[in-house]
Amino acid sequence: MMANGDSNGTTIPSFPISKICCIGAGYVGGPTCSVMALMCPDIKVTVVDVSKERINQWNSEKLPIYEPGLDEVVRKCRGRNLFFSTDMESAINEAELIFISVNTPTKVNGNGKGRAADLKHVEGCARLIANIAQSSKIVVEKSTVPVRAAESIMHVLKANNKPGVKYSILSNPEFLAEGTAIENLMKPDRVLIGGEETLDGKKAVETLCWVYEHWVSKDKILTTNTWSSELSKLAANAMLAQRISSINSLSAVCESTGADVSEVARAIGLDSRIGSKFLQASVGFGGSCFQKDLLNLVYICEKLNLPEVAQYWQKVIDMNEYQKERFAHKIIECLFNTVNEKRISVLGFAFKKNTGDTRETPAISVCKVLLDEGAKLNIYDPKVEKSQIINDLTSPRVTDFPDETRKSIEIFSDPYAAVENTHAIVICTEWDEFVELDYNRILQSMMKPAYIFDGRKILNHEELQDLGFHVITIGKKLNRIGFRTFGSIPQQ
Repeated sequence: MMANGDSNGTTIPSFPISKICCIGAGYVGGPTCSVMALMCPDIKVTVVDVSKERINQWNSEKLPIYEPGLDEVVRKCRGRNLFFSTDMESAINEAELIFISVNTPTKVNGNGKGRAADLKHVEGCARLIANIAQSSKIVVEKSTVPVRAAESIMHVLKANNKPGVKYSILSNPEFLAEGTAIENLMKPDRVLIGGEETLDGKKAVETLCWVYEHWVSKDKILTTNTWSSELSKLAANAMLAQRISSINSLSAVCESTGADVSEVARAIGLDSRIGSKFLQASVGFGGSCFQKDLLNLVYICEKLNLPEVAQYWQKVIDMNEYQKERFAHKIIECLFNTVNEKRISVLGFAFKKNTGDTRETPAISVCKVLLDEGAKLNIYDPKVEKSQIINDLTSPRVTDFPDETRKSIEIFSDPYAAVENTHAIVICTEWDEFVELDYNRILQSMMKPAYIFDGRKILNHEELQDLGFHVITIGKKLNRIGFRTFGSIPQQ
């Protein structure tokens, strides 16, 4: 429906609207629009992507991503008011509101290489919309973008504008945690919408608010200017990553002093000014957002001539890399300073539980160190495809010898088979099923002495030690026989 204008599309769409399009059928676009379709049965939601294979997966029984609860949502809505298609022209033309939800990877070459966000896909979407659209549209940034990206999108749209077609650009960053994305979408902490301080901008913001108000209370919908919205996404991820690096830095202190990082985290987390979330020490953070957004923030600070601020956030990244390397090298140290030709079982390859995503997973860093030292790896993860693990470990950034690496890894579909005749188990992902495994059975099938390196602090270390395992964990030092920390000397 068009507000305050005729039918030739000369005005910005206003609520109520009936058709939404999302460009990008990835980890953000697919789940977000699926929940939106579920909660807004009166709105037709179409998700489009250039990848025919990905769209086919969204239309099949096996979705391209794993997320608890997603299958059920898609089954309820698909074919009713939720559609997945490669027909971008039709979807863009008929939609009144368009989400841009494409990948914004870190640049791999040119100015800002390794830090700045590459906006080629976002720019491509803007040009696509400008070429196709025959009526006015509300265009919404859903992808994580650097500050003032909306301005770039508007420049592209205006430079290629058609007579009678107007655009309003909004920022609506996602704050999803993989593994709980559906819950985050259905019961968000907040919905953030940024727009221009113009009449059309305010009208566009009200329209997007109207969509979310189908299931989100008004008090949880926060409206800001566009720039504040864009920066808030980077800032949120930076602050969360900072907490993880902070507790991980303290885990090293705990190991050297005899303190227990879990007890320290509990004590400081009870302070209402601090809170308990994101204070679980581990092998390090991963995922598609934290490191990428931190690098982007560092780059922005450098470009704004704020070197001290850039250095501050760079240290959060550096500490994360240190933690991953520290864990991997202690595995070698505890295994008598050599893993050459030893077979080690890696349990978990995803960057966190309840997802199949392996982007920036700490498991890659740990596996790389072990492979470089000549180890043979048995790898098991309940949700990561075999091809994904092989691709990750044979990529150019991991190894110069992909064929040799491929020979040194074996992927298993059963955890008990993965640990048989291995020297050690390395826990890299906190899957619940790893807590429930029969470790007495596992001990009998392993080489002796049998080691467990718990990089996620999820196991009962005392029980494992009583069974006969040598246990190495993060941020904890016990002097009982059979339990070892990073600083201890292994016994034969």
